[in-house]
Amino acid sequence: MDDTRPDPGPPKRRIRDRRGRGMRGPGVLPAVPGRPELRTARERFDDLALDIVTDIDARWQDRLGLVEYAVEDTPQIPDDWSSDTVPLSSLVRGSGGTPTRLVLFRRPIEHRCETRTDLEAMVLTVVVEQVAELLGVDAEQVDPRYDRDD
Repeated sequence: MDDTRPDPGPPKRRIRDRRGRGMRGPGVLPAVPGRPELRTARERFDDLALDIVTDIDARWQDRLGLVEYAVEDTPQIPDDWSSDTVPLSSLVRGSGGTPTRLVLFRRPIEHRCETRTDLEAMVLTVVVEQVAELLGVDAEQVDPRYDRDD
């Protein structure tokens, strides 16, 4: 019997497993077991919002009074919502012992931003405009970084 097949040479290195799915499991092992090494988009947004809110709240605390700040993923829009736009935030004024509540909606804000710088500017703009409405002053007075053109 004559074997005419060419010599295959050394075995080829497999890049994927035998079923073609590639690497399984995390790409980065966590330093602390049970806690992801990389922060999620939600955690990064929360940190950004906290930095901006802390700065503005410290500057205006004497006039703001008791204000609760929160971040939610999306607003709950009623079925009879007539506007084509989705709100970026919600401001509910407090009364008596109930604090004023300012809620930022993460997903609509992120959806309007392409870069991290855009996101920082958008969060600053939303917070400044809501605080300005709450205080009854111009937004430019609330924070010097605010730019009406953005």
